[in-house]
Amino acid sequence: MKNLALFLSIALISISQSFAEVNLGSSISNISGITDQGAKINLHEVNPKGKTLVYFYPKADTPGCTAQACSLRDQYAKIEKLGVKVLGVSTDSVKDQKAFKVKHRLPFTLIADTEEVWAKSFEVPVTMGFSKRQAFLIENNKIIWLDRTASTDKQADDIIEFLNKK
Repeated sequence: MKNLALFLSIALISISQSFAEVNLGSSISNISGITDQGAKINLHEVNPKGKTLVYFYPKADTPGCTAQACSLRDQYAKIEKLGVKVLGVSTDSVKDQKAFKVKHRLPFTLIADTEEVWAKSFEVPVTMGFSKRQAFLIENNKIIWLDRTASTDKQADDIIEFLNKK
């Protein structure tokens, strides 16, 4: 029983540490991925002189993910005016990302992270093939804001509020 308790304690510490290293000020490496249009994209080339919001969502065209994407869509002009480019990331296929973008008239790029490269780089947990909902604002390749329990219908408000205080 003592060995089991020790094992569980070590396992919990390992799990919590593995997802706690990407924090404010962390550098993000130049990862690449495939967009909803099937094109290759490199993170550092998206907005080298501005800010980039990388938000993760579990599944395209589900209620919470749609609310989150539409929140960003509806306030995209304000977000863009503040110098931010938006990238939505999920483990969905290029085909599913494209259909989601078209159906909801999303003005920003979606990334098909089928290999979980982006999730691993940002240390976003993926469970049963679904990324945890999280958001990261990057400037000069460093995280300047993050939201580990990203909102659905208030995601744009949270980002705009942060940027207006900055």
